Amino acid sequence: MDVSGASVADQDGLTAAIKASARELLVKLGAGGLSLDGVARAGGFAAAEVSAVFPERDDLLTALIIDAYNESAAAMERADQDAREAGASAGARFLAVTRALREWSFANTAEFTLIYGSPVPGYHAPQDTVPAAARTPAVMAGIVRSALEAGELTPPRRPLPGPSLLLPEAVELFGGAPGAPFADVIERGIVLWSNLIGLLVFQVFSRTHDSVRDEPAFFDFAIAVAAESIGLEVPLGDHND
Repeated sequence: MDVSGASVADQDGLTAAIKASARELLVKLGAGGLSLDGVARAGGFAAAEVSAVFPERDDLLTALIIDAYNESAAAMERADQDAREAGASAGARFLAVTRALREWSFANTAEFTLIYGSPVPGYHAPQDTVPAAARTPAVMAGIVRSALEAGELTPPRRPLPGPSLLLPEAVELFGGAPGAPFADVIERGIVLWSNLIGLLVFQVFSRTHDSVRDEPAFFDFAIAVAAESIGLEVPLGDHND
């Protein structure tokens, strides 16, 4: 297939087919075993077709990483939209979006591993991945910001000592630095975000299955406990099996 003269639709279709083949190999071999030749063989493509779309393996990895970030964030955004339309509290919205990310993570373990597992040897993510990667914390930040503006946050018992540890990008993502007594809420939010990803790593890679008898319920409990660190009350009592 000569992609140089192909229509946009044809090229888009070829790109999607190559990425679909690559995702199948991710499941079998992991990101470290991914190669352009392997993708071509698995998908029945000519090597030239694959290299015309993705000149290097890292180009393909970057595309898969961006897709994984976007797809997981989209699941969270849909869950938040549904929760808001139902009139849910900020805490209930937070639980809904973290459940959505958990569901996506279990349904797409290869992609979850690609973005949150061990680094791929020799691969360095370019700036192209940053906007997609920022969507997950942006969903969480939006909920925390809403809770702050609605008076749904409890002030911390022990504010973090200054000065601020934040980069300007983090403040911008949150929509500005809040004043006392919530001046450290962005730092606390980053801790909450890292707790969420760590919890998912534990559950997706079966680190909690021999410690608790109901992992979905434990996930809700852990999210509620972690959310207390920013003064957000997450409701408990109902969970997805």
